[in-house]
Amino acid sequence: MCDNIAATYPAAPAGAIVVDPAVAGDLVEKTDAAPAGSTFWLKPGVHTLGSGQYDQVVPKNGDTFLGAPGAVVDGKGRNNFAFTQHATDVTISNLTVQGFTAPQDQSVVNHDSADGWTIRNSTIQDNRGAGLMAGARQKVLGNCLRDNGQYAMNAYQEGDKITGLVVQGNEIVGNNADDWENKQPGCGCSGGIKFWAVNGADVRANWVHDNRGVGLWADTNNNDFLIEDNLIEGNDGEGVFYEISYNLILRDNVLRKNALVSGKEFADRGDDFPEASVYLSESGGDPRIPARTTKIDITGNTFDNNWSGITVWENADRFCNSPANTSSGDCTRLVPKVSTCTTPAIDKSPLVDSCRWKSQNIDVHANTFAFDPTVVGCTNGMCGRMALLSNYGTYPSWSPYKGDVIQNAITFRQANSWRGNTYSGPWKFMPFDTSRSLTAAEWTAAPYGQDVCSSFAGGAPTC
Repeated sequence: MCDNIAATYPAAPAGAIVVDPAVAGDLVEKTDAAPAGSTFWLKPGVHTLGSGQYDQVVPKNGDTFLGAPGAVVDGKGRNNFAFTQHATDVTISNLTVQGFTAPQDQSVVNHDSADGWTIRNSTIQDNRGAGLMAGARQKVLGNCLRDNGQYAMNAYQEGDKITGLVVQGNEIVGNNADDWENKQPGCGCSGGIKFWAVNGADVRANWVHDNRGVGLWADTNNNDFLIEDNLIEGNDGEGVFYEISYNLILRDNVLRKNALVSGKEFADRGDDFPEASVYLSESGGDPRIPARTTKIDITGNTFDNNWSGITVWENADRFCNSPANTSSGDCTRLVPKVSTCTTPAIDKSPLVDSCRWKSQNIDVHANTFAFDPTVVGCTNGMCGRMALLSNYGTYPSWSPYKGDVIQNAITFRQANSWRGNTYSGPWKFMPFDTSRSLTAAEWTAAPYGQDVCSSFAGGAPTC
């Protein structure tokens, strides 16, 4: 996709306003002067917006921006943002947008997360911050989202109102070029795409590769995601990270050589946590939250020489209103007010269930898992693992989840199942906690009973 986007607009469409790169700020001035619903055709060449930090294009509702072959909007390291404010149903097509200096957690295109934007067949590259923000009904189609400082796209809207997001046919490569996790350790603010509280997203047929950090990261109260037919490979961290979120279909993807960098970092410091290609952290299916599925359905995927396979984790100490919740201002989708989750009400139903993000109703079936430690570069055995586990609850003092409550729940009582998968290579299995490393025979036997009908010799499932 990158460097191979078809030239669609060699000439100005009838009625389009022609923008001249030889006139500094021409795009800004003509956009300001034109009525809503105008179409702008940017001639070949480098278009600049002005010399000021806040020189930017402010579209009106329904505006369309079309690039001729070779049309580039360049911030020249001077402008923070390219396309901003709250106009709806804006289209940007066949443009290159580069050289803008958005601050951390802000973006260059659709800076204010307006609704209904379509970004198509464009190259958004070499910017600081995020290339894009997202609003409701946004479509991101066939783009090259490359080498941006923080994210390719940061899908967040104040009020958590993003629905109907489509991300399809894009190449998402080399993002987090500024290495934010080293700048701010533990910030969780880096990678290919970050989704926050998105309620309904289709992420389809993208090539997500070689991003510094996670490839696709859904963090905090996301719901109703379909992630299918993607090639997700070579990302430094997890290929897919689904965190304190709900109801996901992950199917027919190829995940290859993800988390080789982060997995080795874990191993080198002696951290036994199973860094994986797909990481489900306090995330599960919940029929009380409307979606196209009531579970996390992981099926038909090919996992090829990632650091490890799938880790399903639930932190016993992480729940709404716990100081251990890193998303401390948020509660679950079932309990909107954080202060509701406190003793003594949290000690019994319904809050003892609803105040937690649960790793539950996870169905891992009909996938292929291949692992060769010599290809992965793992020499100490802290790789090639499948995990379903929690920690021993200790905090806070009033928590109803202390002890092995959550370890038992995630392992035995929350309808988490592996079945009918195909394995090749020396896989190990980690249920309950990080101290247990099982063979396939132990994983399939009582009391775990996992991977019924699966094959561990590279053949077809056994039933």
